[in-house]
Amino acid sequence: MRERFPMPIPFGWFFIGYSDELKAGDLKSVHYFGEDLVLFRTESGAAGVMEAYCPHLGAHLGHGGKVDGEAVRCPFHAWAFNTEGACVDVPYAKVIPPAARRPGCIRSYPVCEKNGVVWVWYHPDNIAPTFEVIEREETISPEWSAQQRFFWAFGSNPQEIAENGVDVAHFRYVHKMDAVPEGETTYADHVRRSVVRGERTVTMPDGQTRVVNSEIEVIQNGAGQKFTRFKGIADLMLQVLVTPVERDSCELRFSFTHPKFEPGSFEDKVIQQAIAGTIGQTGVEGDIPIWHNKIHRARPILCDGDGPVLMFRKYFSQFYPDSREPTRVAAE
Repeated sequence: MRERFPMPIPFGWFFIGYSDELKAGDLKSVHYFGEDLVLFRTESGAAGVMEAYCPHLGAHLGHGGKVDGEAVRCPFHAWAFNTEGACVDVPYAKVIPPAARRPGCIRSYPVCEKNGVVWVWYHPDNIAPTFEVIEREETISPEWSAQQRFFWAFGSNPQEIAENGVDVAHFRYVHKMDAVPEGETTYADHVRRSVVRGERTVTMPDGQTRVVNSEIEVIQNGAGQKFTRFKGIADLMLQVLVTPVERDSCELRFSFTHPKFEPGSFEDKVIQQAIAGTIGQTGVEGDIPIWHNKIHRARPILCDGDGPVLMFRKYFSQFYPDSREPTRVAAE
């Protein structure tokens, strides 16, 4: 049977929750990276992520466990583990076993919070983070709106979704858009940046069409963090948040923010129309059925109008560990 996607789950920083949806004392069961995990916030406010199963006798911490101060306590025998995965208390033991006291006794994951998101660092070989999450001022500025959030789950992986942005030919046929130029693109280690400028024909809220100067800036920071900033008739910033569930399934979240406007104003209507176009059939919901049913062609037959697909694949291949096969998904 053909594997839809020959590549493993990439490493990097990935969305695992929104900061405002994780309160002190919360403990949630989640499943990402092919693993059962728990996401929690200690009483002092620190977010933590660890494997779900207690190293003692295997109970699931997310089913009956609880946050106790700065640790998660197992529902089976009340062993307590801190955010570093070290056992800090066994209430019925005189001595905590030395192996249990070590950080990583239960696998824990590096976590940070930026842009209103709880980020978790995933690496299959448990290697520490090799780069940082990029923070954007728009996500925390009081001059910008609360973020509007959207969610989809389907069968695909982070590379297929990210590659969509350099597949310039599909915009005409899937999204019924004007031709999209490649723009100016730079690759610097784990960061890809592109800027596209030009005229676009847009339909205004009153139904009239107008040709406007526009700019689209895209920043890809590893396999799991992407920003798209739209400028022109509307000023809009989008966080694209892709988290792998298994090798062949993922969750996708769009989180939009924009300068604050009066509800119902002309500017607000333009923004809401832009958001609807980005998430609807002319946007990501046009892509999802294709992603959900396609396979990955490691050596595709391409033509001169397809865009820099292989260059992007060479960039993305750095997020697959060298010890895993295949480590390169771009044709030589």
